[in-house]
Amino acid sequence: MKELLIIAGIFLIISCEQKTKIDPTINPFLQEWTNPYGVPPFTAIKNEHYMPAFKKGMEENLAEIDLIINNVETPTFSNTIEELERTGKLLSKVQRVFSNLSSSNTNPQLQELQRELSPMLSAHYDKIALNEDLFKRVDAVWNQRENLGLTKEQEKLLNDRHKQFVRSGALLNDTEKKQITELNSKISQLSTEFGQNLLAETNGFELILDESDLDGLSDDIISAASEAASQKLNKVESETEKEKYKDKYVFTPHRSSMYPFLTESTRRDLREILYKSYIMRGDNNNETDNKKINAQIAKLRAERAKIMGYKTHAHFILEENMLKTPEEVYELLIQLWEPALERAKAEVADMQMVADNEGQNFKIAAWDWWQYSEKVRKEKYDLDESAIKPYMSLDNVIQGVFNTTNKLWGLNFKEIFDIDLYHPDARVWEVTDKDGSHLALFIGDYFTRSNKRGGAWMSSFKSQSNLDGTERPIVVNVCNFPAPVGDNPSLLSFENVVTLFHEFGHAMHGILTNVTYPSMAGTSGPRDFIELPSQLLEHWASEPEVLKSFAKHYETGESIPDELIEKILKASKFNQGFINTEYLAASLLDMDWHTISYTDPLKDSNEFEKVSLEKIGLIDEIAPRYRSTYFAHIFSGGYSSGYYSYVHAAVLDSDGFEAFKEAGDVFDPELSTKLRKTIYEKGATEEAMDLFVNFRGRKPIIAPLLKVRGLDGSSG
Repeated sequence: MKELLIIAGIFLIISCEQKTKIDPTINPFLQEWTNPYGVPPFTAIKNEHYMPAFKKGMEENLAEIDLIINNVETPTFSNTIEELERTGKLLSKVQRVFSNLSSSNTNPQLQELQRELSPMLSAHYDKIALNEDLFKRVDAVWNQRENLGLTKEQEKLLNDRHKQFVRSGALLNDTEKKQITELNSKISQLSTEFGQNLLAETNGFELILDESDLDGLSDDIISAASEAASQKLNKVESETEKEKYKDKYVFTPHRSSMYPFLTESTRRDLREILYKSYIMRGDNNNETDNKKINAQIAKLRAERAKIMGYKTHAHFILEENMLKTPEEVYELLIQLWEPALERAKAEVADMQMVADNEGQNFKIAAWDWWQYSEKVRKEKYDLDESAIKPYMSLDNVIQGVFNTTNKLWGLNFKEIFDIDLYHPDARVWEVTDKDGSHLALFIGDYFTRSNKRGGAWMSSFKSQSNLDGTERPIVVNVCNFPAPVGDNPSLLSFENVVTLFHEFGHAMHGILTNVTYPSMAGTSGPRDFIELPSQLLEHWASEPEVLKSFAKHYETGESIPDELIEKILKASKFNQGFINTEYLAASLLDMDWHTISYTDPLKDSNEFEKVSLEKIGLIDEIAPRYRSTYFAHIFSGGYSSGYYSYVHAAVLDSDGFEAFKEAGDVFDPELSTKLRKTIYEKGATEEAMDLFVNFRGRKPIIAPLLKVRGLDGSSG
């Protein structure tokens, strides 16, 4: 199935031998790339190159499959399973570039290509996944698995590959296979449409303000809004449009713009407008509305699960995760939901008290949360977000995460300036190991822009493999942080800092990976495990010795004061009711959407969501982190029935970091080496629980997570 991308093509490596220069008259995807380490020749790649390269890649991929099928020799691990790992190199080459750029640097032409390619790629992968002759060879090798003398990694690969074919429908009859193919195509098309609608909805609203509307906003927020208006002004041509932005201030539903406004603006009416523009994305009854689309996707997934022999889509997905059933997921989520909701209600009471003491005559609403929780934080902990930001310039935080991984594993980072990337904002570093050997290239693309989808993520332009020589990866982190304004650097909130460490944890999973087979490299494990390496690295972001190493005032160069660090740590459990409640509500909503039966009528999205949230008692002052109409993780990403993964991984990462605390040294050399060898290097070469146990010495327990989040009865 496409959501599993079962065939190795997308994961396969790209050769980076340097032989010939790029010929501008030839499609760059059909040439060897001459940039160092195989960096794609972004400046040579044009929109018109993608479709011919995709078609050629699919053609070559099917020809490679035919060679495997038509091999007259008896099927073996080498001539079948390993050869599958070698297929689809050209398709991977173009797909990696296209997928990355259509998310981080899209344009109307790329979006149209997405819509065209979505059903084509779905059908292509189905031709392979449902090929009876290919499966017969895989099945023949699998049936002899105990007599083949395979390594542990090879045995895991064989079992995974066989299971992926079966889970894609290899054992179905012809009629069922046709149904699966049709469903996959429809789901793929709808998922693409959902994502494009969401981008249009996010970019489609602007709060354009006059100077008189800026009450409460700090100078840096005002400057950023003025800069946003200036950029809009420079892009429009008509005088009418120019007048719209002249001497104005622009805020948008992008979080980097919205959250500072919600926190600082004393204009409650404007806070409500901007907040509602965010939570109503995809729910405006217009041409980019997502209500019918998400309901259709959920229904089609349920139909597909039924054909595959599963009760629901969630049952199908979870079979491959660490938590194996919907019941296990619900149990975990509800275990955290009850204390989180209780804490959230207490937080509302605290905010209401502040509002009442101010003489305000209103009941705290959702759009008040950021402003009044910040007031409570100042009152309780004497901590002001604006006091933190000057110490968190983007360059300093990047250096901080580099220093952290240097102390953990001896890694070094050297920025490279003579390689053209896909956007001027993107930067690239060579990563070397402690012995000086090349490990990877790391690309960072950090600033919000209108042609980049929301959120933050890690991806790669090239995978790691030791199958045919050593191939090291090219990894990218994409974020949506505020861009620099004027001569000032980009200043991050502490939440932004944690996000950067999180995504760099994913990057480390991709950079340190050291496996034989490309389909098992890096972040290719179960969804509720692969958030462990990212969330684990977050813990170092708030360690005092780490903060002291990088948090320097952007103007004076002074280190962050100890008293400010102490305030940050004391406030670490603050607002955890809100944070956990909005996340858990979204996780439970995801599970509800994907435990519907194939016989259920097509749901009205808003009514379904209303019932789901009322069932758990979500309070009016909090919306789920993602409402159904903009829940990209589950309707256009790979997290369907898996958004809970972040909290499951939090159980793992909290328990894992506890090992360093027990050792009395967050950079304990023995533990650091063990962590690298048992988690970050292993990819999907062993069962996820085995990997955790190999590091921790036992299965995970939930107590450290409850302690970290202040849900164990400790104060917040």
